[in-house]
Amino acid sequence: MQLSRISLTIGLVGALALAGAGASVVVAQGEAGGARAVPVDASGSFEVAGVQVDVKAKDADAARQGGWRLAQRRGWEMLSERLTGKKSTLGDSALDALVTGIVVEREQIGPTRYIARLGVLFDRGRAGAILGVSTAVSRSQPMLLVPLEYSGGVGRVFERETAWSRAWTRFRAGGSTIDYVRLRGTGPDAMLINAGQTLRRGRNWWRTILEQYGAADVIVAEVQLRREYPGGPVIGVFAANHGPDRRPITSFALRVDNGDSIDALLDAGIQRLDQACQKALASGLLRTDALLATRPPRVKTAEELAAEAAALAAATPTPTPDATSAATTLLTVQVDTPNAGSVTASEAALRGVPGVRSAATTSLALGGISVMRVAYDGPQGSLRAALEGRGWQVQEGPGVLLIRRGGGGGAKPPAATPTPQATSTPAAK
Repeated sequence: MQLSRISLTIGLVGALALAGAGASVVVAQGEAGGARAVPVDASGSFEVAGVQVDVKAKDADAARQGGWRLAQRRGWEMLSERLTGKKSTLGDSALDALVTGIVVEREQIGPTRYIARLGVLFDRGRAGAILGVSTAVSRSQPMLLVPLEYSGGVGRVFERETAWSRAWTRFRAGGSTIDYVRLRGTGPDAMLINAGQTLRRGRNWWRTILEQYGAADVIVAEVQLRREYPGGPVIGVFAANHGPDRRPITSFALRVDNGDSIDALLDAGIQRLDQACQKALASGLLRTDALLATRPPRVKTAEELAAEAAALAAATPTPTPDATSAATTLLTVQVDTPNAGSVTASEAALRGVPGVRSAATTSLALGGISVMRVAYDGPQGSLRAALEGRGWQVQEGPGVLLIRRGGGGGAKPPAATPTPQATSTPAAK
């Protein structure tokens, strides 16, 4: 049985008094503290939470393994009933291939008995194929997530590692209709995305940052942590704002009885923020600012105009009839790069297309959308047709292509995916 990810629950000592609901809350277990120790989970797995098990066996380990297998069976029954309206069953070997992780919400382990409340993650594509349901999710345009935390009167994003940024790293956003662009806080992230940047209103600077990370808009997720006394109750005031003008989406407050439950508090807050953002998307409130989406035309200098005139005068007016080589086109290609291996694979795939002279990554965003500069002997439409013929999903904009690996026989990308915008890599910070 593959258990790719085990999570431990930090229970809420007191009720989330201001939340009004007791959602399941889990905290991912990493090798060490810090956002970089836990990989961003954007797998999109189906999640079934709240599976109760009570198993007896000859020893504690056997009881726990038996409890997890029982949770797989019950979780599959719950998932099939949720998606198709009727329960179905599968053998343990088939379930082992479908399950991508077990989430431990609460457990009690005895010498021969295991009592727990578990969550089960199922592979979305395989489970959908077995149940005969569509797994396509219509998602928003890419939204750059800025996790802003105020603690002790100081606002931080990536200037220092925070519990809020770690909470967003372990959040499973694959099932959400919001396409979050989540950063690791490494490299230039702390310089480009900081607490001061969230107060800027200038579209030009925001546009440069969004293009750097392959996003079309920005969501600022904010939390203010208020501690009554060290180790005592903690109140989290949460808010989600959209765009450079920080248009409010939602705000609320949650409370726990001691500081040991702060991770559970933040996880519950993220769940509610995500639900509010999904509702805002469905109601049409997450529309991109027209000034942010449109790049103003660049005014040419007198020297550039003179150079163009001289080049035009020196150009040969009549092409030779036997000329067979097409003009080289420089294009910007945006590509999904969930990991380092996908960057190398994407570059190799582009270089393998006939007519491509070069393909080099100019902006790297692991877990998001990287930007490549491609020189192609031919028009942009020919490159798009060649890529589609090789199984890529391609969207076209002026001088730019957004490509994604095709899934399920070359299915078209979701309708909510934005038209790619021309990308220019900003100077090194």
